[in-house]
Amino acid sequence: MSDLNKLGLAEARDALRAGDVTSVELTESCLKAIDDADALNAFVHKTPEIALERAKAADERIKAGDAPSMCGLPIGIKDLFCTKGVPSQAASKILEGFKPEYESTVSQQLADSGAVMLGKLNMDEFAMGSSNETSVYGNAVSPWRRGNDDAQLTPGGSSGGSASAVAADLCLAATGTDTGGSIRQPAAFVGITGIKPTYGRCSRWGIVAFASSLDQAGPMTKNVRDAAIMLETMCGHDPKDSTSTELAVPNFEAMLTGDIKGKKIGIPKEYRMEGMPAEIEKLWAEGAEMLKAAGAEIVDISLPHTKYALPAYYVIAPAEASSNLARYDGVRYGRRAQLAQGDGITEMYEKTRAEGFGHEVQRRVMIGTYVLSAGFYDAYYNRARKVRTLIKKDFEDVFAAGIDAILTPATPSASFGLGEMTEADPVQMYLNDVFTVTVNLAGLPGISVPAGLDQQGLPLGLQLIGRPWEEGDLLNTAYALESAAGFVAKPGKWW
Repeated sequence: MSDLNKLGLAEARDALRAGDVTSVELTESCLKAIDDADALNAFVHKTPEIALERAKAADERIKAGDAPSMCGLPIGIKDLFCTKGVPSQAASKILEGFKPEYESTVSQQLADSGAVMLGKLNMDEFAMGSSNETSVYGNAVSPWRRGNDDAQLTPGGSSGGSASAVAADLCLAATGTDTGGSIRQPAAFVGITGIKPTYGRCSRWGIVAFASSLDQAGPMTKNVRDAAIMLETMCGHDPKDSTSTELAVPNFEAMLTGDIKGKKIGIPKEYRMEGMPAEIEKLWAEGAEMLKAAGAEIVDISLPHTKYALPAYYVIAPAEASSNLARYDGVRYGRRAQLAQGDGITEMYEKTRAEGFGHEVQRRVMIGTYVLSAGFYDAYYNRARKVRTLIKKDFEDVFAAGIDAILTPATPSASFGLGEMTEADPVQMYLNDVFTVTVNLAGLPGISVPAGLDQQGLPLGLQLIGRPWEEGDLLNTAYALESAAGFVAKPGKWW
């Protein structure tokens, strides 16, 4: 078999079990693709020795008949996940040289299932960004191009390296994290599938924290079936994470029947926002028609507090970030600034953080510190928390009324050029999260499915939002949408 790196998880798993291919062959194909794609800057720490060692072990397990669903499958790991003995910098200068002595729970579960780690993937610094332009490693680049335009495009963020690597077939799948849309937005930008599970489904232990009440790990894959396979391995209760739920993990793949007859799909009127491009509106309407044709009932719904979601998010997330990032002080690990004669602990903190944190991280830490400060805590942070409760109640009311899933656009536009957004106004970048942040604020599962192309030939995605803990139903609805949309476009190789 040639071009083994172009296989999806399900195809590769079946080929491995049939003896048509070995994990070593799959891994070598991916490693070659990675080396040939340095122009994408997706993989920032390559681990070929670890990959081949795990691939050989996986082949032995398969021969012995001890093969979990992820056994032998080569994947990439976002740089936010701590991986024992392998640099884990969260794309920040302040964690330069940091090699953890422990493994994150999610990456450990994947390793225990026999998955093969190819290396660490690029991302926005501390997951703060929507375009992968805040990384200490430099920009990750999308494998897509606008027509005959050679301008480099963003793969989205913060999981931009994961999105680029999966879309370019450098790995069969990748881990991502989603705080306000950082799995779903990049997945939509590059034409792949990305799911953020219910908050608490996947352990956060060993994942470098951005905003603890919002962060959640999830898979980024080539299709919905692959997302179901990988998500099952990533989920599960973890006593090391107090927010991890003690709930059985179902066989998500077995739930992919495509039968959604009688399901009620909500269309929230508040998501029809002023200035939305006509092609996004058209795709949304077409998605609703696809689900209707598959047997679902389309219902207009209202989520009245949606308009407050972005302001609330950009108070809560920076507040939690300012608290979480206070641990980076140059004392215990990571970078320490060069001190002058007479400098004390205060100067060490100030210089280390000034050198170690990029501008976007500094901006969010300062905002977060401000909204948590005396005199402003009630005016900003407490008010945002109350708004968050109202947003969560909007969803609860809709689901209580019988809605099974909610269909919305995934992003307000297709991918844009690197530098185009940040040079105009960095705050404009925050609007990329307009359709996704509500899901994180409410702790719900959400999935982005590629559903079409814009006028310039770039992918566009649709988002489905599900009931809490019902990822299986959400994946099945996404599977029906994926089947109806029939999205098969791939980026042309230019790198």
